[in-house]
Amino acid sequence: MSGPTEVRCMLMRGGTSKGAYLLAEDLPADPAARDDLLLRIMGSPDPRQIDGLGGAHPLTSKVAVVSASDAPDADVDYLFLQVAVDRAEVSDRQNCGNILAGVGPFAVERGLVAPGDGETSVRIRMLNTGERAIATFPTPGGRVDYTGDAEISGVPGTAAPVVIEFPPSGTPLLPTGRVRDTVAGTEVTCVDNGMPTVLIPATALKVTGYEEPKDLEEDLALADRLHEIRLAAGRLMGLGDVETATVPKLTLLAPPRTGGAVTTRTFIPVRCHTSIGVLGAASVAAGLRLPGGVGEGIARPPERGDRVRIEHPTGFLDIETAVDTAASPPTARRTAVVRTARKIIDGIVFPRAATAAPVHPLGGNDGSAAR
Repeated sequence: MSGPTEVRCMLMRGGTSKGAYLLAEDLPADPAARDDLLLRIMGSPDPRQIDGLGGAHPLTSKVAVVSASDAPDADVDYLFLQVAVDRAEVSDRQNCGNILAGVGPFAVERGLVAPGDGETSVRIRMLNTGERAIATFPTPGGRVDYTGDAEISGVPGTAAPVVIEFPPSGTPLLPTGRVRDTVAGTEVTCVDNGMPTVLIPATALKVTGYEEPKDLEEDLALADRLHEIRLAAGRLMGLGDVETATVPKLTLLAPPRTGGAVTTRTFIPVRCHTSIGVLGAASVAAGLRLPGGVGEGIARPPERGDRVRIEHPTGFLDIETAVDTAASPPTARRTAVVRTARKIIDGIVFPRAATAAPVHPLGGNDGSAAR
């Protein structure tokens, strides 16, 4: 399968991830042809991704496909695609809140949204889940300004803030209907505040939750237990067989050590995240607000205000989360986060020549991702 020999592409850092941002109109309409092209653009399958844009890690092997939206409450549509590093797989079965941080600026750069004078808000429909987000960022003089004094852990230096609000989606906060479940012999809390996530006390898996990501990845006994829990939790959460899926995420909880609400180690789903995803953090923060959840006795959420500081291996992430615990079932009222984004390269990418059979997409790549 050949496809285009050159494609307009913007390489951007979004939050603590990095990926290729492309217009849907510049890609094949057929999902299999599109995914075959993306594998060649990113350099997969290859552990080094030496012949493409990928950075040899799931956090730097991501793609945002953006187009003008026909939804009355959205300006643009955003499809997130996770390109596997060492396998010929492209999956749409999860969202990415870090890459989301670059979608608004990219939409303005490509002329999909007219910039405001001072700042611009872009309403985004996330096709993976059908949920909405509103990204607000500075556009002095009608141009995107990536410079500023906002800092986020895991990214050197400072940049302009991108404030992302997540309106209530109507998705059940507790996919199983319960605040605690016993999964594969372990008590967990299954929560979905934008990302299906399983909260697990670290000590229940015989680790502290303070280990370095590489040390956790090398723990084969832990890997086996996490795999067992993820498969069982996926079925319980209504996600079906998640053997080849990237959701649900698994987050280990430990008491905070630097003044936050909780310490986390998150698996995505096999590699241990060097920080934490935005939507995964939103789910963790909401889960800590639930009386009776597994975070009780571990986390120390603030008594006042909506801000929850999630500690992770390279720092922290602040999430504004309000949960209505009086409702039955509990619902998320508000979720917001400050991220940053930066344009790295804007130009033409030349995909590796096609030499193999096309990849078969995972999940419903028409935007109807498995939930």
